[in-house]
Amino acid sequence: MAGVMRVRIGCITRKLVQFSLNNSNVRDKGISPFHRSAFLGVIGTEVKMPSLSPTMNEGTIVKWLKKEGEAIAPGDVICDIQTDKAVVSFEVEEEGILAKILVPENTPDVKIGTLIALMVNPNEDWKSVEVSPDAVSAAASAPKSSGSVGSSSGTPPGTSSGGSSRSSDSGPQPVVTPGASFRTATLMSYGPAVRNLLERYGLKANVITPTGFRSKLLKDDVLKYIKSNKLSEKPLKTVPPPKKAASVSATIPATAKPRQQVLPPKAPGKPSAFVDIQVSGMRRTIAKRLSESKTNIPHSYSTIASDISKIMQYRKKLKEEGIGVSVNDFIVKAASSALQQFPEVNALFTQGQPVLMRNIDISIAVATDAGLITPIVFDVPSKGLVEISSTVRDLAIRARQGKLKPQEFQGGTFTISNLGMFGIKEFSAIINPPQCAILAVGSGQESLNEALKKTSIMRATLSYDRRAFDEGVAAEFMKAVQSMLEDPSMMVVGGSKDLRLKLEA
Repeated sequence: MAGVMRVRIGCITRKLVQFSLNNSNVRDKGISPFHRSAFLGVIGTEVKMPSLSPTMNEGTIVKWLKKEGEAIAPGDVICDIQTDKAVVSFEVEEEGILAKILVPENTPDVKIGTLIALMVNPNEDWKSVEVSPDAVSAAASAPKSSGSVGSSSGTPPGTSSGGSSRSSDSGPQPVVTPGASFRTATLMSYGPAVRNLLERYGLKANVITPTGFRSKLLKDDVLKYIKSNKLSEKPLKTVPPPKKAASVSATIPATAKPRQQVLPPKAPGKPSAFVDIQVSGMRRTIAKRLSESKTNIPHSYSTIASDISKIMQYRKKLKEEGIGVSVNDFIVKAASSALQQFPEVNALFTQGQPVLMRNIDISIAVATDAGLITPIVFDVPSKGLVEISSTVRDLAIRARQGKLKPQEFQGGTFTISNLGMFGIKEFSAIINPPQCAILAVGSGQESLNEALKKTSIMRATLSYDRRAFDEGVAAEFMKAVQSMLEDPSMMVVGGSKDLRLKLEA
């Protein structure tokens, strides 16, 4: 009878363990919802790189806001992640303790789904948590930062002197033979805390008896070995200063921005050196989307010149009353009124056809160090000039700081790109799909009119999707924009096209 009971209990135990292992693959929003103890094989709740925007394929952890050992409540932000558009806060929906950070700050191009950290339940010992070898290997495979400076040997970027790619010049990769023991393989993937202790005390992993799952070396194993042998930290090795013949990459600070890098002087009689500048995720996304836009969208253009002298007078009067608005604020308001009169322009081209949008949400192109981003002023017709001005100013500041929320730059029905403040007289912009049009605005140029009076002429170019509307609609739309820029009082007509035409007459 006792033998039968032992068999039944053993079968039940095996089934429970198998059930736990089979359900361990459930994932939700980058976090494993099921924690298993060391006895069952996986320690800690996996926190993975989330997808924080529709176009995001990879991201960079800008800053960890929680440290190892800190408690986490549902809704807490554990880190800020640089997506392809902006820096977005990563919130978790579970309670626990941040046990391990596996991907350090500023590690670029971490793929979605990559393990970045481990959490444990509040009642568990976070210090003894270790990650599995496969998880460490996946986290370690995240690309390291690049941006090397080539030597002046005349070898072009991306190739070696022998004509092969640079990756072929790297050192030999470690190979695990089929006959290698499992313990040897696992010791090669111990956690960063164990590695730190081994380096500080000058120890070899194979001299310490591991007690973790499948002979995994734990931090406690190393600490016990150090305590039992009364070891002390080894002094750090002194690194001699680099010689003059060192690589020219040492002449560029690691923290310098790509645009601030300075090439070393050209050696007499030798080809010039070169600098490899890493392309950010945002710039890659911009390049991809704009290439698709120019390839797939039939661009047409309409340009018109407007006398903005009255706008300058209005600005002067408002400034005297302590109200600061820019020429761009007038342009945004004028464009919204013209979009009300010509809804064909306020459209998105999706699924092979234009879709007219009810709301007028205008995207404003803002240049940042990471690339161009287009925060959105929502429902522009309902806003006055002062509210538009404050909204655009706030969006521009937070865009340059990388603090925009995804919903503040994803979407929009029409875009305005203004380079007038840089002295650009006229240019054409690329349509931001799925939008159907973008207005490129140049600077105001002083000139004399027929009455020999000084005026300020501003040129604007509309780039539009010819599939959505034709040249006639584009011309009428630009005429409406011109009317309101030359006479700001016309903006009060809003979407009344007939009233505008009557006042113009």
